[in-house]
Amino acid sequence: MKKVIFIFLDGVGIGKEDKETNPFFKHGFNTFSKIFENIPSIKNISFSKQDKYVFPIDTIMGVDELPQSGTGQTSIFCGFNAQKFLGKHFGPYPHSSLHPLIKKENIFSELKKIGKKPFFANAYPQIYFEHLKKSNARVSVPTLCSLYSDTILNKFENLKVGKALSPEIDNHRWVEKLKYDLPIITPEKAAINLLTMIREFDFVLYEYFFTDHLGHGRLSEDFTKLYETLDRFLFTVLSNHEKDCTVLITTDHGNFEDLSVKSHTLNPGLAIMSGYKADSAFKYLKDISQIKRFILDEIFI
Repeated sequence: MKKVIFIFLDGVGIGKEDKETNPFFKHGFNTFSKIFENIPSIKNISFSKQDKYVFPIDTIMGVDELPQSGTGQTSIFCGFNAQKFLGKHFGPYPHSSLHPLIKKENIFSELKKIGKKPFFANAYPQIYFEHLKKSNARVSVPTLCSLYSDTILNKFENLKVGKALSPEIDNHRWVEKLKYDLPIITPEKAAINLLTMIREFDFVLYEYFFTDHLGHGRLSEDFTKLYETLDRFLFTVLSNHEKDCTVLITTDHGNFEDLSVKSHTLNPGLAIMSGYKADSAFKYLKDISQIKRFILDEIFI
């Protein structure tokens, strides 16, 4: 039975080969150097190793402005060019006019229609559920997709027993900032937890947004920890998933790959595919609005 693990990285493009501005070249990244023996750059924009592929994906899609999360994530998870529909890039949250389309077209609902079981792996603290009660609460597109499709949002209890993931992967911010009674786990353990979740579901989504925060110059004091944790997590997932599982890692816009600016970038988005149908994705996926249909039409049907 075919499975999909989708790791969404907020704000990661393919940038210049520059050790001053591009963290992948400045600090190294084992996910690239050990698995692919390569690091993507504008001059070396795609490559592969066995059943694993790195390639660019268009996040601008004909609207010549800096891409934003609200429209970019809607394009990814709902399968249409939200930038073109809206006539502009918009973010960080989706424009109100996109909400009816997100409710109708989101990937979780589409998967349920064909008898598949989706799961959103992120856990949320209690304060976030209080936030959702507000009439003007703004939420990200993946969360909105979950709410509109009646896909559960994980709580502390799920996280504590390893059936959900914290946004920072290893739980350290939940423990240090939110004062939850949780173990701080290794990135490798978090990756194995994610790989275990896919046994129960057909499609598992995990959203990681700290790359965008770091690209905007926030949380600089945690840069090394967050960066190394992400690297170890991705390396473990890509190295240990089952052969009939598709692992898709991609983004909504560039940002993190160029730390010389604190804004988003016009660089192509980063896409990584591994496992079943990865070769087809490498050939087929040109922009982020094609991701949903590829998952539904190429992998599950």
